[in-house]
Amino acid sequence: MEAEVSGLVVGCLYLPNGNPAPGPKFDYKLRWFDRLIGYGQTLLQEGALTVLCGDYNVVPTPIDAVVPRRWIGDAVYFPESRQAYAEMLEDGWIDAVRRIHPEKGVYTYWNHSYGGGYDKRSGLRMDHLLVSPSLSPKLRGAGVDVETRGWEKPSDHAPAWIELE
Repeated sequence: MEAEVSGLVVGCLYLPNGNPAPGPKFDYKLRWFDRLIGYGQTLLQEGALTVLCGDYNVVPTPIDAVVPRRWIGDAVYFPESRQAYAEMLEDGWIDAVRRIHPEKGVYTYWNHSYGGGYDKRSGLRMDHLLVSPSLSPKLRGAGVDVETRGWEKPSDHAPAWIELE
């Protein structure tokens, strides 16, 4: 879904999970990612102030997982998934949370089966807010509302957010 509001383009997406991988679901995920990369390049060429946010279902780097080795056989941590995300950054997209918190483990997902709360050992960051270079100077803050995990019947994801000037 995409909307333009007061000159700001906001695209909200859900990228397929890709499990079990390897296999047809993972191949579909990579094709989906290829289309997103192409569309992202078009947006960058247009120079619009843009945020592409949502569940990318990719854990880009080891700092984005509490225990990275737990995810080695999962599509969210496969090298091909991580490379596709890296291609978006190479194209010029800026990972807003990582820009604000370059060395900190920030997580948006936790295993849902842990006693109604969350398994702190399963934390991953796979929900991302990518901003266009034209929007980067306006970035003032970024984070995750982890307290929502304490609500009754919470999602296994917590909302990630950015603050723009």
